[in-house]
Amino acid sequence: MFFLVASVLLGSVGLWWVNQPLGLVSDPVDVAIEPGTSPRGVAHLVAESGVQVNPTLLYWVFRLSGRAREIKAGSYEVGQGTTPYSLLRKLVRGDETLRAITLVEGWNFRQLRQALAKAEYIKPDTQGLSDSAIMDKLGRSGQAAEGRFFPDTYNYAKGSSDLAVLKRALRAMDQRLEKAWSQRAQGLPLKSPEEALTLASIVEKETGRASDRAMIAGVFNNRLRIGMLLQTDPSVIYGLGERFDGNLRKRDLLADTPWNTYTRAGLPPTPIAMPGKAALLAAVQPASTRALYFVARGDGSSQFSASLDEHNRAVNKFQRGQ
Repeated sequence: MFFLVASVLLGSVGLWWVNQPLGLVSDPVDVAIEPGTSPRGVAHLVAESGVQVNPTLLYWVFRLSGRAREIKAGSYEVGQGTTPYSLLRKLVRGDETLRAITLVEGWNFRQLRQALAKAEYIKPDTQGLSDSAIMDKLGRSGQAAEGRFFPDTYNYAKGSSDLAVLKRALRAMDQRLEKAWSQRAQGLPLKSPEEALTLASIVEKETGRASDRAMIAGVFNNRLRIGMLLQTDPSVIYGLGERFDGNLRKRDLLADTPWNTYTRAGLPPTPIAMPGKAALLAAVQPASTRALYFVARGDGSSQFSASLDEHNRAVNKFQRGQ
């Protein structure tokens, strides 16, 4: 009888304890569990990280629950009000602390790297590496980094490698590009998905007006088809790199670089930015148009023209105020 009463009392105390809030040395406490850590090691790690708990008691909570082996490695935040039981549930669910980074449509790879360098709680494994070395790490030796990462919002656990984020963005662009290329219109002058990606990056930089994307893509496809120079300012600016001061001058248009589409025919050798889904689709499904020219109206939209005379009149109207 004594042992029965003692067991009931111990069980009651244990049930009470596993539902009591744990003390914290700070709020929240960060707990990082490496793969392969044993349940006993997890209990000690929780205590060492700043959760005020007896690690032996916590280990026995893990063990008696029958779910000790289900605890997942990861980065966790233990906040005020967390109990031993709710902590166990968090660790079993793999309910990691996540941060997010947004890669913006139209960014170039330099801007992407700057954003990664500023991201919170991310492991800077690419720091000090060249762009080509990063692509080597990602298994894409010899491939240009520019334009290969899909602009989107990516969640990551605290302590994740920036290479892991890049790998996900790279895979996402592969999938988006493959899907867009499979939906391409007949008769395009584009020979490969890589050429479609490069054209999409130009379309992305040429307009912020969604309704104009297909028309702009139509103009560039028409120019490629007849061997006409693309003459797109964003590619010239990209070729200038950090020398560009915000003002594109005539001498810049005449300065030859691989990305100067005023001096070199065809598409530039690489994309010039990260195109989004809409720009990818516009590049491979351009508007059916006779237009070969366009000029900004000043309100974010463009005026399209089929002849040079018509284009010059549009330039006089919208750019020179005549």
